[in-house]
Order: sequence, then structure tokens, then C-alpha cells
Amino acid sequence: MRKQFIAGNWKMNLTLEEAGNLSRKLRDGLKVSDTVDIGVFPSFVYLDKVSDIFSESNVFVGAQNMSIEKCGAFTGEVSGPMLKDVGCTHVLIGHSERRTIYQETNSVINSKLKAALLTDLSPILCVGERQEERDADKTDEVVESQLSEGLLNITSEQVNRLTIAYEPVWAIGTGKTATPEQANEVHTFIRNTMRDKYDDNTAQRLRIQYGGSVNAENAEQLLSQSEIDGALVGGASLDSSTFLDIVSIAASI
Repeated sequence: MRKQFIAGNWKMNLTLEEAGNLSRKLRDGLKVSDTVDIGVFPSFVYLDKVSDIFSESNVFVGAQNMSIEKCGAFTGEVSGPMLKDVGCTHVLIGHSERRTIYQETNSVINSKLKAALLTDLSPILCVGERQEERDADKTDEVVESQLSEGLLNITSEQVNRLTIAYEPVWAIGTGKTATPEQANEVHTFIRNTMRDKYDDNTAQRLRIQYGGSVNAENAEQLLSQSEIDGALVGGASLDSSTFLDIVSIAASI
């Protein structure tokens, strides 16, 4: 039985005060559950404060991105050791906004995954197709390429520390959501692809989150699907009540 994993990606939002207030509301409102893992992914500048607020809780704190390099003359970058130093246990790799806006390739994402794993961070690898790719019936082809190239030379033992998030790009920040059946179909394809690439045990242990305009209204239908093991929540994670509702839904499934 795979444990549900609900993660909140705060993106480039909130002030220091707002991040602190949201963190305290989540910490105080969460009920400990053995059936759900919970994580938040603030902006770099708030990681230290948010990590401190959640230090006595079971909530994971992660970063939204990281550098391939450990240290050096890389102005504006943040390394894995730095993230560990401020309390991070997780990191998002290959979010669709990194792929589309900042042109991160599968090769770059592969290097970042390796850097995260070497730093003992647990990555969430994001994969998903654009609207035109879905319309051209290329969803499987795109996702398979992102998995094959993104996981190049990564072992099954390392995959055991990995989460995959399927995010249809056309459903991020648009208000559109894949139907539960559409989402589950791609999750099934991802798990089968991982079985072919590694083995059945690795594929069955792997948690695959859904990300794409998840909210309290659609969470139950999505999370009830057989191959959906949690959610990477965007805008809805900025509202404590909504995020807590999604966590409660996950705990009840």
C-alpha cells in the first residue's frame, strides 16, 4: 500500500510574514496521520524560516529547484548542500515551468536529479505534456522521453527515494483539470514504463502524484484512482483551509 503524498508548491508567492502565517496555520491545523505524507515547497528566501516552523512536525520542507553544482562561481544559483543546511529534505526537479519558461532539457533535469540524490535530497521529478502534444496524441511519447532521458543512469535503489509528479502542462494554472480517468491512464503508463525500465517491485513502490489545478472539489475523485498516490498542489496550497481539506481527503482514502 503506497502512502499518499500531498505537497504544496508555493511558487513565487507570499511575503515573509505571509509564509510564516501560512506555515503556522498548517502546522497547527494538521492532524498526524500514518496514511499521508505532507510537504511544502516555499521560495528559497523563506526556506529557513519555514523549516524552523515545521521543525517539530512531520511536514517535509523542500525547494522548488536546485543547481547542478555544489558550490563555486555560479551567481544566483542555490546548491543541494545549501538546501540541506536550511532544513530541506526534498526538492522539485523539472517542474513544467522550469522546462517551458527556463528551457530546462531532459539532460539538465537528469543532472539535477543526480545532484539531488548525491546530496541526500529526495526529488520529485515532474513530467507532463503540453496541450498541443496531447492534441497530437503524443502524451505517452513525451512522458516516456522525459522518464527515459531524465532517469538516465539512475539506479533502482535511487528511484526508491524518488517521487514522480504527472503534471499535464495544459492543466497548470489554467483552471483545467485532467479527468480522473485521463490522469489515471497516464499514471498507469508511467508505472508500466518504470516497470519496463527497472522491475516490478520498483514500479509498485514508486509514488506518482498528480499535479494540475488540484483543489478541494476535485481531490477526492483524483486521489481515489488506483494509480494516483497524492497530489502536487499549486495555487490551492496557498490557502491553509483548502490545503488542509485536501490532506484530510487523502487521509480518508
